[in-house]
Amino acid sequence: MMGNGVASIGECMLELSGQTGPNWRMGFAGDTFNTLWALHALSADLPATYVSAFGDDPFSQGQIAFFAENGIGIGSSPVIPGARPGLYAITLTGAERSFTYWRGDAAARQLASDPAALSKNLENQSLVYFSGITLAILDDASRKTLLAAVGKARAAGSTIAFDPNYRPRLWRGRDEAQAAIVEALAVTDIALPTFPDEQMLFGDDTPRATAERLRQWVGEVVVKNGEHPALIAENGSLQDVPAIHVAAPADTTGAGDSFNGGYLAARLAGHNPQEAARRAHRVAAAVVQVRGALAPFETLRAAFGKP
Repeated sequence: MMGNGVASIGECMLELSGQTGPNWRMGFAGDTFNTLWALHALSADLPATYVSAFGDDPFSQGQIAFFAENGIGIGSSPVIPGARPGLYAITLTGAERSFTYWRGDAAARQLASDPAALSKNLENQSLVYFSGITLAILDDASRKTLLAAVGKARAAGSTIAFDPNYRPRLWRGRDEAQAAIVEALAVTDIALPTFPDEQMLFGDDTPRATAERLRQWVGEVVVKNGEHPALIAENGSLQDVPAIHVAAPADTTGAGDSFNGGYLAARLAGHNPQEAARRAHRVAAAVVQVRGALAPFETLRAAFGKP
């Protein structure tokens, strides 16, 4: 892998969680940011950049300051006057979560508004990560701009990782989502799909069917499946890596995102895909035992196996 940093592209929102009566705890989260958070915790020697677009309101300023306090930059991401971040609230039934969103006019929808700045953010990166949610929040022209920038980074030597992360409410229809995700897979080196999402979008019967379908485009595929084993397809072989059962999870928010961060950190550190998945399962198991999407760095590092 070339480059000297990691970049993740997408939308980080205001997160309301931990409701106690009328009171909520506010934080910052979003699928690609959650992954970068774990990846940065576990690969702290690599500069981390969150590639998005931001507003100039106090909440956006607080978001950018929170990133900086934790060693994450925004590179050349645009700051757009009058824009503001999206917002979501987590409600829990036991440990299972549901989400309510306010994100229709979020600044992140303009993350590809400056193609030169977007390309600059992806220069000299060891790894570039994005998701199906990144694609879904963009209009057609912006989506093409994004995929062109990702393809340029890949041609320059960056490893591209992609999680299809299908969320039906963000798309106009299944056909649009399928087409956009296939385009993204064509510029991807490591795919990190979740089986129930792929089953819903493409009708796959089994994780093996998902892996077989995706590896016509991608050399390394890791099919996540909750507490079931992750299935790795690489170099013509298929191998299950058992997950870790957590008897009493506190909150499953961000589990798959943190798995991705753990897996990619392990691959950057030189571990093979099977060992990377084992470490990623440990990270995800630790994350579901804390509230909210972002576990403390120390928690992530201990689970991953770092001193």
